[in-house]
Amino acid sequence: MPRRADDRSISRRRLLGAAGATVAASLLPPSAIAATTVAEPAVDYYDKLGVAKIINAAGTYTYLTAAVMAPPVQRAVAAAAHHPVRLKDLQRASGEYIAKRLKCEGAVVSSGASAALTLGTAACVAAKGNLKSNEIPLQARERGYEVIVQKKHRYEYDHAMLICGVTIREVGSLEEYKSAFSERTVMTNYFNSAGPESEPGIIDRETWLQVAHEHGVPCHLDAAADVPPISNLWKYTEMGFDLVCFSGGKGLRGPQNAGLLLGKRHLTDLALENDSPNSDAVGRGMKVAKEQMVGMVAAVDWILEQNDEAIQAESMRRIRTIEAAIKGIPTVTTVVNVPPVANHVPHLLIKYDPATVGIKPLEVAAKLRSQKPSIELSPATGVRGRIEGADENTIVIGVWMLQPGEAEVVASSLKQVLKSAKA
Repeated sequence: MPRRADDRSISRRRLLGAAGATVAASLLPPSAIAATTVAEPAVDYYDKLGVAKIINAAGTYTYLTAAVMAPPVQRAVAAAAHHPVRLKDLQRASGEYIAKRLKCEGAVVSSGASAALTLGTAACVAAKGNLKSNEIPLQARERGYEVIVQKKHRYEYDHAMLICGVTIREVGSLEEYKSAFSERTVMTNYFNSAGPESEPGIIDRETWLQVAHEHGVPCHLDAAADVPPISNLWKYTEMGFDLVCFSGGKGLRGPQNAGLLLGKRHLTDLALENDSPNSDAVGRGMKVAKEQMVGMVAAVDWILEQNDEAIQAESMRRIRTIEAAIKGIPTVTTVVNVPPVANHVPHLLIKYDPATVGIKPLEVAAKLRSQKPSIELSPATGVRGRIEGADENTIVIGVWMLQPGEAEVVASSLKQVLKSAKA
């Protein structure tokens, strides 16, 4: 039967309508598209890859993937993935926004605190020698540029500075520090959690900063794990430190592969010149994706809506839950420890006699790790010297990264392991 003219007309309209809908859909924001479609269930790639999910009763350790991003950060990261932007526009805008919120001149979203230390060192090298990014590290090495560091502040992150071509000038006293400055000095580095609060005899922050500035040298402070308190985010730049770095994936609850470099604008600008996506720069491999930049902006917004008292109160609630579960187990005593600087949140120390209970703290950690759900205790468990008051007979639990309901799971599992050990 021959097709009627109105059938052909309807067909054309349907075709044009479908094409128009396709074009319109391409211009709609993802949220509008999602609202008109049925979302497919998300694939659990941890299960698909056979990687066990854990309960983090340790803390914001990198080897445990640090913090779980705060819910607003998760949403911001997911939304940012939908659209490309010009990366340098995002670098500039995110830095200006974060600097304003954290009361400093300049800010850079880095690929972590270690990368922030590298970028800060590169900025100081560039400022000292008026060097372009493609001249670092070779010119720094040829000119013998140095970074001054206290002997007790030497750490594995020295590598983050060394890749800029500098050497480290080590000092052990105030007199050595004052005499260490020369035309080769580009920066000093202060490791915040190794400050005088945790070990006597170390040059304090104020004196360290004052001497550096008397010699016209910029001073960097490594505060990677030093939130909370929240006020630390502006405390050290307001003290006068030229550059300060923070980890994004610890107390800030941002992406783990992000961090912040805060400080004087002329130095943060130079840090950007030595950062990705600039090809011939020491920071080229320290790439920060658009999702992580937006995630750090969201993390700053989120942390400024929190308060230290609420963080402390929730940590103590979790501790009391665990304490209540193990009450009455022979020889068990508990104490709460709040480290003075880094990871400045309540930790639960559980002390007992392994001979009486029938199991050592490291054996408890191994049992909890092997069960389902797998529980990771603090690496200070069963070790002397990693946290004040802990020794070979101490279980250490960092409660602040526990998710809702997990304190109860840790409490029940720990009680079962300790009570069943003799049996």
